[in-house]
Amino acid sequence: MPLVQIDHLTTKRPCVVGIDLGTTNSLVACMKGAAPQVIPGEDGRNLLPSVVSYAEDGRIRTGNAASELLRSEPRRTVYSVKRLMGRARADVADELALFPFHIAEDSDSIIELELGPRRFTPPQISAFVLNELKRNAERWLGEPVEQAVVTVPAYFNDAQRQATRDAGRIAGLDVLRLVNEPTAAALAYGLDKRRNGIVAVYDFGGGTFDISILKLQDGIFEVLATHGDTHLGGDDIDNLLLRIALEDIAQEWGEDLAGSAEAVQLLRQRVVAAKEELSRVPAVSLHFEWRSRKYEREIRRPLFERLITDIVERTLDSCRQCIRDAGAIVEQIDEVVLVGGSTRIPLVREAVERLFRARPHTELNPDEVVALGAAVQAAILSGDVEDQLLLDVTPLSLGIETMGGVVSRLIRRNSTIPASATETFTTAVDGQTNVLIHVLQGERELATDCRSLARFDLKGIDPQPAGMARVQVRFLIDANGILSVTARDLHTGREQAVEVKPSYGLQEAQVEAMIRDSIDFADEDLRARLVREARLEADTVLAATGKARSHEAYGKLAGHERQAIDLAASELLMAYHSDDHRLIKAHIGKLNQATLHLAGSMMATTLESALKGAKIE
Repeated sequence: MPLVQIDHLTTKRPCVVGIDLGTTNSLVACMKGAAPQVIPGEDGRNLLPSVVSYAEDGRIRTGNAASELLRSEPRRTVYSVKRLMGRARADVADELALFPFHIAEDSDSIIELELGPRRFTPPQISAFVLNELKRNAERWLGEPVEQAVVTVPAYFNDAQRQATRDAGRIAGLDVLRLVNEPTAAALAYGLDKRRNGIVAVYDFGGGTFDISILKLQDGIFEVLATHGDTHLGGDDIDNLLLRIALEDIAQEWGEDLAGSAEAVQLLRQRVVAAKEELSRVPAVSLHFEWRSRKYEREIRRPLFERLITDIVERTLDSCRQCIRDAGAIVEQIDEVVLVGGSTRIPLVREAVERLFRARPHTELNPDEVVALGAAVQAAILSGDVEDQLLLDVTPLSLGIETMGGVVSRLIRRNSTIPASATETFTTAVDGQTNVLIHVLQGERELATDCRSLARFDLKGIDPQPAGMARVQVRFLIDANGILSVTARDLHTGREQAVEVKPSYGLQEAQVEAMIRDSIDFADEDLRARLVREARLEADTVLAATGKARSHEAYGKLAGHERQAIDLAASELLMAYHSDDHRLIKAHIGKLNQATLHLAGSMMATTLESALKGAKIE
């Protein structure tokens, strides 16, 4: 028999889904035809509450089934775990008191939640939510789902992003990309079809607030600036109303319910329902019954809006700062997108419209828009959508070497590209006219432990005292992964640039090894960085002290004061080569203390000279 030509045969691509792993609710979506669609759960609901419960019968319940246990088994039920992802106990100390579940006492750097006899980390809890979404998708699609695009707040740091990836891995999902939520929202609205423009994405969700200014050029998004608060969201409105209701009940009943986790959770449910209803009607009645006692209050929308004005204003402050950081003005922003359930609140929509002077996009369900955008990105990755930019991420952080051989990172690893970042630096030596820009790649704290990508000189800087010059360094990675580094003297306008491909010559195993080394040597690297920074500070203080000895004010000091300064300087010099940054810092403090009188005398002498012979006209 002749051979059969198989060039025209194709194998079915594996399905890649988009997941919005939210604080309050989570969703999974995929492309259906030309449009993305949210996949419903077995109960027909699109939203899966991000709630997990370890019931007394030893079974794990997720979503709506877990939400029902918030009242009866509050200490075994976890909600809003996204606020704990990648964070230490100290980071979330203020809000732990409001959670009914327990944090293990001996868990500090990595939080562990005690649910009955079991302990779980936040990524493990999130994995249960992802597992449920995975099962919903597999049931709806009729095929296995092993790959996903997962969205994260733009403000999430590297630890929080890594915790999200870990949750996916635990759930048996290969997380192909972590996409910033504002980018996903813009994709859902098809704003990438504009080709050019500036888009603001106002994301007010359950646990986090983000504002992002995106520049769209030839179909490619570049993040100009992001701002926000990982501890500001609808939960804060809920907690505010809950505290007020608890205080009201305590005054009316003469009983503090704050110690009863079951009562607090029941009241929270009533408060949240009232808040949501107020977005649709001008007034609601809050009903709460506990142990045969009843509490009832009417809440009118004007009162509600007065109560939450400060919270909404905090989001607007972030918006104003983000616009300034983007180097833009309100009139330049072409589109505004609202994301997150809290943007249903009329006061929020009115405030955003007033600030941006444009009616924001609300056509899509604000709870679903991020998941829909994640599905668009997933389709691009799977090849189901063509002729669109395939967003990628930087595998390793990028930065420059600064004084003392330490690394200043400008673009962090796992940043979605295209990406840009700008920072301003200064000179370290008086009269310096030349600056060496050493571009580095890696996760270690010292330049010697990172990969050198390029070196170039910025020449012709105006000679000024150390610390006065301003050199702006800008990193820009384009859609092809090409890094452009530009250094510019802000005073003279002179600039120098270089292009380099950061990933060139690195295999995936080498990238993983560099990341692994950064974890293995994290403590050692941090100590080395702190020592070098302490020595740099000592250099500055010692140099200033040396100059001061030639000042006439030094000669006017009492003998014991000069001796104290000389002794403190000598002791700092002896401590200088120590590997204990605390010791160096302590001696810097002693020298600063010893020179306080001298500094005051020098200032007075300088002022006296400046005023000598001056007349008041």
